Amino acid sequence: MDGIGVLMMCPMSSYLEEELSKRFKLFRLWDVPSKNDFFRANCDSIRGVVGNAAFGADSELIDSLPKLEIVSSYSVGLDKIDLVKCKERGIRVTNTPDVLTDDVADIAIGLVLSTLRRLCVCDRFMRSGLWKNGEFELTSKFSGKSVGIVGLGRIGSAIAKRGEAFGCPISYHSRSKKPNTDYKYYSNIVDLASNCQILFVACALTEETHHIVNREVIDALGAKGILINIGRGPHVDEPELVSALLEGRLGGAGLDVFENEPEVPEQLFELENVVLLPHVGSDTVETSQAMADLVIGNLEAHFLSKPLLTPVV
Repeated sequence: MDGIGVLMMCPMSSYLEEELSKRFKLFRLWDVPSKNDFFRANCDSIRGVVGNAAFGADSELIDSLPKLEIVSSYSVGLDKIDLVKCKERGIRVTNTPDVLTDDVADIAIGLVLSTLRRLCVCDRFMRSGLWKNGEFELTSKFSGKSVGIVGLGRIGSAIAKRGEAFGCPISYHSRSKKPNTDYKYYSNIVDLASNCQILFVACALTEETHHIVNREVIDALGAKGILINIGRGPHVDEPELVSALLEGRLGGAGLDVFENEPEVPEQLFELENVVLLPHVGSDTVETSQAMADLVIGNLEAHFLSKPLLTPVV
């Protein structure tokens, strides 16, 4: 398979890059001085694309690669891939579900604990020597608080399981009521936000879920409510979120994703009731390798005419 051209869209994992280069003729798009010249020279050589949550395969890229057969994404999210165009062209699409579920759910719980217990502020308090001058202020507990989850898929369910371990009553909103669960279902996200103290966003990003957390939802969550977003940045109307935090209409937020990454509203930097992470929900050594192995396994399966490991299209 070392003669099969595979295009890697951006740096992702050094392990993935090394393993791809051992198996395929690997093209690194970020090393290309002129994309137009590159595609003119190599468009007929590229049969596979490897993307991630930031750089996938849009309509323009797909149109520029007439021999493209498969897009193998180093991510669970598919919002950067033109799935309609892929279906029209018969291009297979795979992603990396399951292997990152635990890490993302773990970071969601880490964010809510850090926000409520003000762990980042407490750390700065210690490092600046302020403990000598007096005790740190009281914070708020997580155990027993009512939890609402937007999207009860793999990750949402894993968050719910962890929330239950903290004694939190769980409710959720999704496109339809899920079978085999006793969690309370709300068909309207505003009703969910009105009836929980902590709202986790864990759904897929689609046209329907873009800005699903808007001003109405934020106001329903309220001045004591906490918003945790480990889904995608565009799930939340970011200017409305910033305004609500600055005006005290929302109690706090823990954010791993942002609307225009890597750009983050500077107003958030000064807020002590906000915890910010640079989209690292699945970024552990163990999960990174497992995701890379899935990407490679799907490519190998396709080019050997075997069943895909995690097919989407």
